[in-house]
Amino acid sequence: MITLKSDREIKAMDKAGDFLASIHIGLREIIKPGADMWEVEEYVRRRCIEENVLPLQIGVDGQIMDYPYATCCSLNDEVAHAFPRHYKLEEGDLLKVDMVLSEPLDKSILDVSKLDFNDVEAIKKYTESYKGGLADSCWAYAVGQPSDLVKDLMDVTKEAMYLGIEKAVIGNRIGDIGAAIQDYAESRGYGVVRDLVGHGVGPTMHEEPMVPNYGIAGRGLRLKEGMVLTIEPMINTGTWEIDTDMDTGWAHKTLDGGLSCQYEHQFVITKDGPVILTSQGEERTY
Repeated sequence: MITLKSDREIKAMDKAGDFLASIHIGLREIIKPGADMWEVEEYVRRRCIEENVLPLQIGVDGQIMDYPYATCCSLNDEVAHAFPRHYKLEEGDLLKVDMVLSEPLDKSILDVSKLDFNDVEAIKKYTESYKGGLADSCWAYAVGQPSDLVKDLMDVTKEAMYLGIEKAVIGNRIGDIGAAIQDYAESRGYGVVRDLVGHGVGPTMHEEPMVPNYGIAGRGLRLKEGMVLTIEPMINTGTWEIDTDMDTGWAHKTLDGGLSCQYEHQFVITKDGPVILTSQGEERTY
């Protein structure tokens, strides 16, 4: 079922988006050559405790295992949903960090500092039942000086996201978003992942409608004021096809070993156009 969000719900998601954006801004100083990728997970957990925010990815249902971390950290040919781990980041790496966070909570309702983030089963009781404001955003980070290929892939992926957002206006259709993303990325010689898509947000992290990064203009569900969506193109240097790590059921990689990039914003459709709730600053700059 698709729900149109109230002003109260949008304000709560905006608060969550501001906090999540501040996390991504902070990660710019952490993700550098020689840094341990695990520092990303530690930083997010620490900020959540400091500002009483619930990391909502912990405990998400999986086919083989529930997701155990606050972040997804996908490196180079990893497309999405890879685990943060101990790995020394190297010059030229491409790291994508994705997370879903609550708005800052009143400690009288829940004191996040009292939770054990390593106890997935216990945390899931809170993340699964949470119905407040939440935000979802992925950002790509070049480690050190990117190669020309990495830089171009990042630029094209980010531009594709913004082109898709621009099509998210009242009266347009879902296919208009996907077509804008696909046409641009493929015109630059890249592959557009089909298996993973954007989606509605609120009251849970994955709601209808699904928002593919490919499609035919003029086709699909008509967009309405009050929809809150994510647009999250995953763009590959080679084939669009991906494979899944069946030991955990989570990490997806490009089928041909090529690089993959992802950017994701969450936004609300208003009478004046889309308003990004996870903005890190001046749009098309961040």
